[in-house]
Amino acid sequence: MDVFSGLSLGFGNALSLTNLGWALLGCFLGTAIGVLPGIGPALTIALLLPITFQVSATGAFILFCGVFYGAMYGGSTTSILLNTPGESGSIITSLEGAKMARHGRAGPALATAAIGSFVAGTIGTLGISFLGPVVVELALQLGPAEYFSLMVLCFVTVSAVLGGSALRGLTSLAFGLMLGMIGIDLQTGQPRMTFGVVELLDGVNVVLVAVALFAVGETLHLAWRHVAGKQEVLPVGSIMMSKSDWKRSFWPWIRGAGLGFPFGVMPAGGTEMPTMLSYYAEKKLAKPEHQKEFGTVGAIEGVAGPEAANNAAAAGILVPMLTLGLPTSATAAIMLSAFQSYGIQPGPLLFTTQAELVWTLIASLYIANIMLVVLNLPLVGLWAKILKIPTPQLYAGILVFATIGTYGISNSVVDLVLLYTIGIVAMFMRHFDFPTAPVVIGMILGPMAEQAMRQALTISQGDWTTFLTRPVSLGILIIAFVALVGPKAWGLLARRRA
Repeated sequence: MDVFSGLSLGFGNALSLTNLGWALLGCFLGTAIGVLPGIGPALTIALLLPITFQVSATGAFILFCGVFYGAMYGGSTTSILLNTPGESGSIITSLEGAKMARHGRAGPALATAAIGSFVAGTIGTLGISFLGPVVVELALQLGPAEYFSLMVLCFVTVSAVLGGSALRGLTSLAFGLMLGMIGIDLQTGQPRMTFGVVELLDGVNVVLVAVALFAVGETLHLAWRHVAGKQEVLPVGSIMMSKSDWKRSFWPWIRGAGLGFPFGVMPAGGTEMPTMLSYYAEKKLAKPEHQKEFGTVGAIEGVAGPEAANNAAAAGILVPMLTLGLPTSATAAIMLSAFQSYGIQPGPLLFTTQAELVWTLIASLYIANIMLVVLNLPLVGLWAKILKIPTPQLYAGILVFATIGTYGISNSVVDLVLLYTIGIVAMFMRHFDFPTAPVVIGMILGPMAEQAMRQALTISQGDWTTFLTRPVSLGILIIAFVALVGPKAWGLLARRRA
């Protein structure tokens, strides 16, 4: 199916009242969650995972993607009005956005962030539409050895490269791999790491682990570090942008989207690097009279560019998840677990076996972008009021929803014990700066990597060199090795030169 036929099919389904309702609900929830500091899309989608047992796959994924896109929009509100970035992708936005707000220009800052998010989100979704089928064609040429190497690269980049410490990231990955091994071995039929607990024979539910890490663990950590006292929410004022604001924002939106999308597609992408690059690029490219505003009264280019890069990178993250089955962020990992709840395996065959689902999902992203602009600009006063919700009540509500949702999946007390055990472990992981995303990625990709490795060894009759004699597999493993060793070697070399 070509792109235009796929989009035609997708829009035909996405424009139904039911799917429009899911998109609107996702956008509203995502924006509200993005506004609240410390509560991101990963936590929200983890809390919503239990609905996968009641709602159709198409409706659930439209909801999840609406939450994902909406949180990217809403994150700028906190950064601008509170100078408190809700997530790493909004840190750069706060540099200029908060200064604009303090000088009475919060409205234009929020407007350029919302419109920039729309422009970048649309460009990113176009990238998914046209780049996805191309990646699928390339991926169909890969065998089990190449897939195993790709998963090794994903393990390395997500755990060792993106975290603050490679050792902490790899430790989190090992914990996830261990959780993924619990249950019956599919090839030998022998139980592994069940410790005689019958409920563990089917393995640990991925939904349970995601909720424990991103809802229970995150909430306990936020409650732990909570300091009583009210934060000052700056007034919004008029959101109208002047002609000069539009002129100064247009090219930063385009450049930011162009920088962000490729970083989202790459295994070691993320939103931090493209937003930072966009900020420094706009600072250099700004006219001399506008450069003086950076760091003083706030330059609108410093909000428009990074916010566009942030949203384009978020759209790019969906490409490797849908086409290769590789999650490159915590949110993508949780969405991948939702696919598994429906018995759907993302990868090259997804565009063939689940064409209606994929193209409906992509079409709904275009619709969600329009909905988000409509929700964000007129309702910006409402989002500002959400910031005044008392945090203790917020945390308590999240824990209640997490507990009810998890118990509703299987009605098992063992699951509740696991939920809070893993949640307490996650709380200490957050406190000691161990990343939680590698745990989910290790748990989901671990069994898949094991199966790919076994298939490759079966084909090669037990010859381990098959991973090195196949050129594509060897090339991917070399990239993974450089990604793992390169930063340390570069740092050591720099210190010796100094």
